[in-house]
Amino acid sequence: MSSLSRELVFLILQFLDEEKFKETVHKLEQESGFYFNMKHFEDLVQGGEWDEVERYLSGFTKVEDNRYSMKIFFEIRKQKYLEALDRHDRAKAVEILVKDLKVFASFNEELFKEITQLLTLENFRQNEQLSKYGDTKSARNIMLLELKKLIEANPLFRDKLNFPPFKASRLRTLINQSLNWQHQLCKNPRPNPDIKTLFTDHSCAAPTNGARAPPPANGPLVGSIPKSAGFPPMGAHAPFQPVVSPSPNAIAGWMTNANPSLPHAAVAPGPPGLIQAPNTAAFLKHPRTPTSAPGIDYQSADSEHLMKRMRVGQPDEVSFSGASHPANMYTQEDLPKQVSRTLNQGSNVMSLDFHPVQQTILLVGTNVGDIAVWEVGSRERIAHKTFKVWDIGSCTLPLQASLMKDAAISVNRCLWSPDGTILGVAFSKHIVQTYTFVPNGDLRQQAEIDAHIGGVNDIAFSHPNKTLSIITCGDDKLIKVWDAQTGQKQYTFEGHETPVYSVCPHYKESIQFIFSTAIDGKIKAWLYDCLGSRVDYDAPGHWCTTMAYSADGTRLFSCGTSKEGDSHLVEWNETEGAIKRTYNGFRKRSLGVVQFDTTRNRFLAAGDEFLVKFWDMDNNNILTTTDCDGGLPASPRLRFNREGSLLAVTTSDNGIKILANTDGQRLLRMLESRAFDGSRGPPQQINTKPPIVALGPVSNVSSPIAVNAERPDRILPAVSTSGLAPMDPSRTPDVKPRITDESEKVKTWKLADIVDNGHLRALHLTDTDTNPSKVVRLLYTNNGIALLALGSNAVHKLWKWQRGDRNPSGKVKSKLKGHQKKITGLAFSQSMNVLVSSGADAQLCVWSIDGWEKKKSRYIQPPANRPGTLVGDTRVQFHNDQTHLLWSPRDALPAPISSAIYSCDGLLVYAAFCDGAIGVFEAESLRLRCRIAPSAYIPPSILACAGRVYPLVVAAHPMEPNQIALGMSDGKVHVVEPLDGDPKWGTAPPQDNGVHPAISAAPSAATNQASDQPTR
Repeated sequence: MSSLSRELVFLILQFLDEEKFKETVHKLEQESGFYFNMKHFEDLVQGGEWDEVERYLSGFTKVEDNRYSMKIFFEIRKQKYLEALDRHDRAKAVEILVKDLKVFASFNEELFKEITQLLTLENFRQNEQLSKYGDTKSARNIMLLELKKLIEANPLFRDKLNFPPFKASRLRTLINQSLNWQHQLCKNPRPNPDIKTLFTDHSCAAPTNGARAPPPANGPLVGSIPKSAGFPPMGAHAPFQPVVSPSPNAIAGWMTNANPSLPHAAVAPGPPGLIQAPNTAAFLKHPRTPTSAPGIDYQSADSEHLMKRMRVGQPDEVSFSGASHPANMYTQEDLPKQVSRTLNQGSNVMSLDFHPVQQTILLVGTNVGDIAVWEVGSRERIAHKTFKVWDIGSCTLPLQASLMKDAAISVNRCLWSPDGTILGVAFSKHIVQTYTFVPNGDLRQQAEIDAHIGGVNDIAFSHPNKTLSIITCGDDKLIKVWDAQTGQKQYTFEGHETPVYSVCPHYKESIQFIFSTAIDGKIKAWLYDCLGSRVDYDAPGHWCTTMAYSADGTRLFSCGTSKEGDSHLVEWNETEGAIKRTYNGFRKRSLGVVQFDTTRNRFLAAGDEFLVKFWDMDNNNILTTTDCDGGLPASPRLRFNREGSLLAVTTSDNGIKILANTDGQRLLRMLESRAFDGSRGPPQQINTKPPIVALGPVSNVSSPIAVNAERPDRILPAVSTSGLAPMDPSRTPDVKPRITDESEKVKTWKLADIVDNGHLRALHLTDTDTNPSKVVRLLYTNNGIALLALGSNAVHKLWKWQRGDRNPSGKVKSKLKGHQKKITGLAFSQSMNVLVSSGADAQLCVWSIDGWEKKKSRYIQPPANRPGTLVGDTRVQFHNDQTHLLWSPRDALPAPISSAIYSCDGLLVYAAFCDGAIGVFEAESLRLRCRIAPSAYIPPSILACAGRVYPLVVAAHPMEPNQIALGMSDGKVHVVEPLDGDPKWGTAPPQDNGVHPAISAAPSAATNQASDQPTR
């Protein structure tokens, strides 16, 4: 074989190794006899694969070639013989003696007889020369050292122990140069030639009418349009994808690119015969793509410049330098398994995502269309938005029809942009919305996209054009890419035959691409060129599957569940598009689609069987599990924060549990300490805010309060846990929160008390009636743009800010009898399929909607410190979770409640009192959050002339949780909301920080019922 042919074999060996065709590499090494891979030989010997050891050696030498070769084969067969004796497998030992060792009898008959006599011994170690024989592993290592010395001394192995030191991806470079040369010879060179095959020479076809126009110059995969004299580097247009398996560093190996990978495994530095460093194998297993290789920037490199570099031989490729991944030193203790926080969202959580920069900020989306942002360190919900269409007029007719048919909507996915400044929300009907996130926790509307017909099943962020884009997929079988700032559509990808379930964008070097999965189990991959899918593979389970890369982008995983409930968590071989590893641990059929996440380039976690299960990425078997102290659904959703110190897990009671490891607990304590200490600091005069005051026990929420303090703005701490790894004793010790006595804790919470009309916005609705009657009922229309009031004289009044909806009429279906006194309140629960009624007899009745029979009834008992019975008008309203009930008495308390209602998001309770005050309470705990005095919203002229004027009814805006309307006893209607500078009513009272201000008579706006009835 000529020297050039021999070099071609080395090029092919390098190519196969870069593509990870390991078995083929070693087979070609053996058959060609050009390169003896010592590392491979060591692995075979240490694994005791004796047949493969001799088969590999046979490509380089035979037993009778020379004395070195004879000694090599003798030592291998002797070791195999001794191991059979050590296992007491005498039949196998006799077979080895007759077939393998007898060949050496002609050279040394005495040695052969001595070996044969070992069969007569109970333990061959009784032989004096073998008395120091240890265990099998140590014996193999000792023999391996001897074999390496013999191989290095054997002249037949000369010049075969070192791989030639040429540059990475050399074969690809030669093909690229050939394509450039062929393109130069074209009669009609095209700016962006489309190479379909390597089997024939390239030639650009003459342009014809109706031909496809080349992609635009600013396309994400094209870069600048090359001149006709040069051919763009191989890989930009996937020229030979159908023929040659691509590099593992190019578009996951399933899209074509000539990115450099690694030379052959044996180019590791060091003298011949030494064992390779352990990290070399790890590096070859998970290669990192060199980032400084100028010759493979295929998307942006100018072809003419590339041709010049090829001609002058400019070094544009990266040779193997022995670099490797740092060793993973993680243990199970690094997994977040300790429950450190429990958050109550109030409705079923559908999606979670930690902020990429602020490690304790958690984004949550729910089944009722709400999104919330939590600071998990302080347990504070710092932002909350209910679903609403921002501009219904610009929506498509299918969306408008869908919302008219069924207004229920759910969040399918919510997530942060890579820098955390923008968040995106995908809904179960057509829409994607994006918000900008500011450090004080405010969410500002940015873009609303009518993205798909049907549900939007997944979204993701990417930077295909160096600007932020948002990728969506939906029930209409399409994948679309939009400008995240403006909502303008950039790309549409068609090819799936069923609804698209998930998307996973990624990039290798400068190649941007998208993986997508559909509910038929198909996996496809797309470049940003609208030229169709590049791959078509089947996911295990053939149903709902999600995909994710490890944090360093070198390993690809997927997790999915079949229609029968069989779940699969696998790692993919990107080169071959085949499953590389399947993780065990899904013993039972899953009750839902299993969700998973990755962290630290080391661990995987999935929610299944009411547990969180963990795996080491390099081990098929399950590592450990945790039940998070119970309360998990069958298939909980979960999400790691960026550094893997926290794990958010959904619960079956509409909550979230935050699991932490040691670093995560330290981070949470740090933030908790900062929040506690910050509340003790001096007031800051930043903006004009509602006055606040520190309270002791409060006898009545309606009592006037003197105020003079200001509430400082809340600024979220941008805390990184990168420095919170195990600390040495010389570093600063952990800062723990200061816990003081109960009286001091009370002083840290300040109640907002609004007494001045400059501290809120109030709208007094005009009324032409010269003799108005008191308002007894008040409600917003569904779209929140009109108010309907019912006066005590049976007159309805409607105030509209713009055109309102027509109100449907109803008919009396049946009469329900059960109350002894007049009925004063009604509330439906769709989820429980019941109607709850309340009356002046302080009785609650639960009626079945199906047959209108009475299921339950219960008399409300007064608090222990309130003698007598509860009488008078009462009101009931269901929380938006449709299971909790708000019941408010009117006439039984010293400071009577005239009306109470939930906010539209269910987080607040607004209570109006007969002295004109308004109390804003936390819905979960009924702790007082803010007090609004009558002087803040009633004009002084009315207070001076009308005497006792107070709200009879309170109505909550259906979309704005902090806006209410008040129907007054004098017939007036006022709309009240906080100022723009402070969009919330006061601050949330602390959850677990000692004694709170007492709320006695007036705030008793709700009561808990027995477990067999709707509560609160």
